[in-house]
Amino acid sequence: MSEDQLSTADHRTDTAGLEYVYAVVSRRAGGVSVGVNLNPNNACNWRCIYCQVPDLRRGAAPPLDLERLERELRGMLADVLHGDFLARRVPPELRRLESVAFSGNGEPTESARFAAAVERVGAVLGGLGLVGRVRVILITNGSRVMRPQTQAGLRALAALGGETWVKVDRGTAKRIRQVNGVHLTPDQVLRHVSVAAGLCPSWVQTCVFALDGEPPDARERAAYLELLAETVRRGVPLRGVLLYGVARPSLQPEAPRLGRLPEAWLQALAREIETLGLPVVVTP
Repeated sequence: MSEDQLSTADHRTDTAGLEYVYAVVSRRAGGVSVGVNLNPNNACNWRCIYCQVPDLRRGAAPPLDLERLERELRGMLADVLHGDFLARRVPPELRRLESVAFSGNGEPTESARFAAAVERVGAVLGGLGLVGRVRVILITNGSRVMRPQTQAGLRALAALGGETWVKVDRGTAKRIRQVNGVHLTPDQVLRHVSVAAGLCPSWVQTCVFALDGEPPDARERAAYLELLAETVRRGVPLRGVLLYGVARPSLQPEAPRLGRLPEAWLQALAREIETLGLPVVVTP
């Protein structure tokens, strides 16, 4: 196990030497986030060009060992809460446990035992007195929200006071295909967001970046804003939008084409989103 200090620029899932559980310093959480990785095989049903997963491949999550997941999570949380993990691995200003997040190396809801995993994580947090004290987050592309087991997992997450961060990166089918590697229409994305938000408190999360030196063009920006406007018109109960830039290098073939946008660009887009009535949190 590496004893290097954790950094917001490094979200590798193997730093703890475990199968399912890892810890990162999250710039969005403002502290330590303990990750639950249901895709240790690096398989996902999407292929986002900014993804930091090494050797990413198309596919589903492997069989899940719930007992091992529970042991690893208990051990990691014990080390964070009562051991010397924070002193050893975390910069002083970030030495606090902020969240437990279903994230990792692929889409978490691809796991056939996603709902059971949420319930098991909830049991661990309950036993440690952390329910309601630590945020529980599902970071998802939203593509599997129509599955009964995904919906059961979202209800279980809501019962823990948790929330979902649902990926909406672009507003046209062409750019969704380019950025996320999937054939989806804006209407389908809107449906996924609506279902997720109806089952569990939800944010839209959007990654913006320069591609070949250029930010999203005016047409794409307008289409994205229109998609968000439609959630408002339909009364989708979103908490808001998490708007963030690329802070860590992509490990996909398109990596040389990607670049960070100025914070002023993100703030300008945030102001446009706020005119729709949606709160925005910007992380450059």
